[in-house]
Amino acid sequence: MRIIWSPLAVGRASEITDYIAQDKASAAKKWVDTVFSKVEQLKSSPEIGRIVPEINDSQFREIIYGNYRIIYRIENKQISILTIRHGRQILPINEIKA
Repeated sequence: MRIIWSPLAVGRASEITDYIAQDKASAAKKWVDTVFSKVEQLKSSPEIGRIVPEINDSQFREIIYGNYRIIYRIENKQISILTIRHGRQILPINEIKA
């Protein structure tokens, strides 16, 4: 399986990393490294994440890492990383169903 990051997901990861780095750069590096590591696991186990509750469609899944949701879609021979959201943020459905 191939992994594709949407521009939105890349932007969110960058924003979160910058925010964490304000307090501790090493924590930001660890956070982003772990996010990429968890996403890489999807290549061999794409259904490891739970179904996104707001959508209830098995094609849309999420991995929870700390306070964050890494939301992705399983497609033919690829996994699309759609967005990363804080767990307390409302998930705008148009961000992932576009």
